[in-house]
Amino acid sequence: MRSLSLLLLVALASLGESEEDSKHHGRVKRESLIRSKRRWVLSTIELQEEMDVKYPYNITRLHNIKVVGIDHRFSLRVESGENGLFSIDETTGDLFVHRRIDREQKSCYQIVFDVVKKSDNTEIDKELSLDVEIKDINDNAPKFINLVNKANVKENIKPGEYLPISMEIKDEDQEDTINSTVVVSVAKQTPAEPKIGIKNVIGETYQLTFDGCFDYDKAKQYSVVILASDKGNPALSSSATITLNVIDTNSHQPKFKKTQYQAEAMEMTLSKEILRVAVDDMDTPGTPGWKAEYYFISGNDDGIYNITTDPKTNEGIIGIAKAKNFDITSLVKLQIGVKNPETMSLCKDGKLITDSSQLPPPDSVNIAVRMNDTNDPPEFEKYTDSVHQKEESEPGQLLYTPKVHDVDSSNIRFELREDPANWVTVDKKTGQITTIKKMDRESPFVDENNIYRIVVAAIDDGAPPATSTFTLKVHIGDENDNTPTLVNKKVLLCRNLTDKVTVPVKDADADPYSGPFVFSLANEDTEWELESTYGEQVVLVSRKKIPSGNYSVPLVIQDKQNQATKETLRVEVCDCDESGVCSEHKPRAIVLGGAAIGLIIAGLLAFLLLLAIFLCNRGWQFTYVDNEEGHQTLAKHNEEGGGSDCKTEPLILTPEGLGSVTDGMKISYMQNTETAPGVLYGKGMNSSTTFNINSNMNTMESMQQRALRNSIRVSRVSDYG
Repeated sequence: MRSLSLLLLVALASLGESEEDSKHHGRVKRESLIRSKRRWVLSTIELQEEMDVKYPYNITRLHNIKVVGIDHRFSLRVESGENGLFSIDETTGDLFVHRRIDREQKSCYQIVFDVVKKSDNTEIDKELSLDVEIKDINDNAPKFINLVNKANVKENIKPGEYLPISMEIKDEDQEDTINSTVVVSVAKQTPAEPKIGIKNVIGETYQLTFDGCFDYDKAKQYSVVILASDKGNPALSSSATITLNVIDTNSHQPKFKKTQYQAEAMEMTLSKEILRVAVDDMDTPGTPGWKAEYYFISGNDDGIYNITTDPKTNEGIIGIAKAKNFDITSLVKLQIGVKNPETMSLCKDGKLITDSSQLPPPDSVNIAVRMNDTNDPPEFEKYTDSVHQKEESEPGQLLYTPKVHDVDSSNIRFELREDPANWVTVDKKTGQITTIKKMDRESPFVDENNIYRIVVAAIDDGAPPATSTFTLKVHIGDENDNTPTLVNKKVLLCRNLTDKVTVPVKDADADPYSGPFVFSLANEDTEWELESTYGEQVVLVSRKKIPSGNYSVPLVIQDKQNQATKETLRVEVCDCDESGVCSEHKPRAIVLGGAAIGLIIAGLLAFLLLLAIFLCNRGWQFTYVDNEEGHQTLAKHNEEGGGSDCKTEPLILTPEGLGSVTDGMKISYMQNTETAPGVLYGKGMNSSTTFNINSNMNTMESMQQRALRNSIRVSRVSDYG
C-alpha cells in the first residue's frame, strides 16, 4: 500500500498538482508546504508510538522536482527535539526514525527539510517545514492521585453523606479517546454491609458513598478495593485498597446496676457524698457515648440534694447541698435518671434510627434517704439587731432582750461571748443585756462607725448541747466630754528663719462637739500674738525680735459648743542652722595653743618626778603589773627596817601604753568623766589642738592619773633584806 500511495503522488505531481491534490496532503500543516506544492512531493508522516520494529526504521521518502539532473544532497533538523531521533538519506531522501517514541512525553515533532547542490552547497529549493504527529496507543493504566487510603468513620454518620475518602484518578493517554476514558468502581469490600460505592464528584475527583448504616458492635473496620479501568484495546486498569475505621458513638443506653438504693444522713449537715450509684454502658469507655449524666426526676424539689459524676468510675455521687431542719427523723424518696451527653442513635435493619420515640428510654432508679433528726440549736428571732445609746449614760441601762425559740428544748441559758470593754452584763435566764459601766464613744473598742459589738450565746440542754449566737450593735451617740488639746505642747521657733510657729489642735469628740476652734491668749502679752483666732490649728507670732530662751504662752481654746480649755504652749526661741537645729545645742570647744599644751606636759612630768621621789624616801618601790594581775593591792614587807636605796626605772607613758594597760586592768575606782569628741589640728610647733570638754574637768590630767593608777602596783619593801 505504501508503494501504491507513493506512485500515485508522483503521477499527480507530473500532471501539475491540481487544487484537489493539496487537500489530499492535509496532514502536512505548514503553509510553506502549500506554497511549495509544485516542487516538494512527499507522503503523509504519521508515526505510532512505541512501534515494535527494527530500528532505524524507514518511515517515508521525500521528492523534489527541481533536483532532476542535479547532483544534490538532502538534510534535516528537528526543532525542539532530541538529536539523533530522525535522519534522512542525502541522496534518496529516505526519512528514518531511530528508536521508540512515547507520545505521553511528546506528541508532535517539527522537522525542517532542505536540499542543496553538492558542488557549492547552494539551495536548490526553499526549505520545507512540517509536523510529525505521534499516534496514541493504550499504553497507560489509570493512576490514583492524592489518595488517602485510611480514614475514620463515625458510627452515626447519616445516609446520603459522603464518606471521608476522596481521590483523583487520571489516565495519561490521549484525551477524549477510549484509551483515556476511565471507569471506576468498588471491586470488593469486607464486610459487605453497608454497601459502599464511589461517585465522580467533578472532573477527575471521586468520593466514596454508602447505603445503609454502620454498626460498631458488628464491624469496627472495613476494607474497600477501588478498581479504575480504561476502555482501550486491550483495557488497562489499576486498584487501590482503602481502610475505614468505625468510631463508636452512643448506641446503648446506660443501665443502673441495682433496682433501688438506700442512704442515711444527718439533718442540717452538708455532705459531698452520702451515696454512690453505678451504671453499665456497652459503648466504648471514655467516649461521650459512655459518660453518664445523672439527674433528679422527683423528690428534690427543695434542691437539698445534688448529684455529680465521678469522671474515672462513671458513678453518680449523691450529696447534700443545702441544710434542712427535719422536726423528726424522716424518710425521703428520690428518683434519679441517667443519660449520655451524646445523642443516641441506633442502626437497625440497615437503617439509622435517631427518633427518640423509636429508641430505648433512659433508665431510672429509686433511692430512699433516711434523714436523722438531731438536737437543733435555739433560734433567735433576729440574729443581728441594733440599738442606740448615748455615751457617758449612767450604768444600769437595759439595752436589749433577745427573743429565742427552740423546738427541741425549753430550758435555755444565755452567755456573754463578746464584750471587749466589759461594759455590759447578760441575764442567764432571760438574756437581758444591761450596762454596768458608762460607755465611751472614744474607746478603742468602738469602731470607726461609732458601733460597739456585743455577742450573746443561747445554749439548750440537749445532748450534746446546741448553741447559736446573737450580735447586738450598739450605736453610741457622742457627748461633748472631751476638751480641745494641743497636739504638741512644746515647739521650737528659729528666730533667724521665721517669726511664727504652727501647732495643730485635736478634739476626741465628733462634730458638732469638736472644731473648728476659737483661740485666744490667756494673758495680755506684749511679745506674742495670734495670727488667726479661728480654725484647726494655732498660729503663734512673735511681735518683735525676742531674745533666745524658753517661753510659756498660755492659750484658751474653745470648741463649737463654747467648751473652753486652757493650754500652755512652751516655745524655745533660738538661732538655728539650715537644718533647723538650735546653735546653742551644739557642744562648745576649747582651743589650746602650743604653749598651753607644753605647760600641761611639763607639769605632768614634774608631778610624776615628785611622786617617784616621795615614794622612794618612804621605802616603796614600783613594780610593773601584767595585764592579767590588775588588782590594786598594798603588800607589807619589813616595815620595821630602815630605809634603803631607791632604785627606779624610767617610766615612759605613751598613748598606746596607757590604752593597753587601762584596757587590761580591773579598776576598783574610776573617776566619771564625760568628754565630747574632739578634733586635732596641727603642723609643727605652732599647731593647735582642739578638744571639746564638758564642765571644768581637766580631761588630759584625769586620763594620765587614771592610767598611772592602773598600770602599777605599789609594794612596801625593806632594805633588800
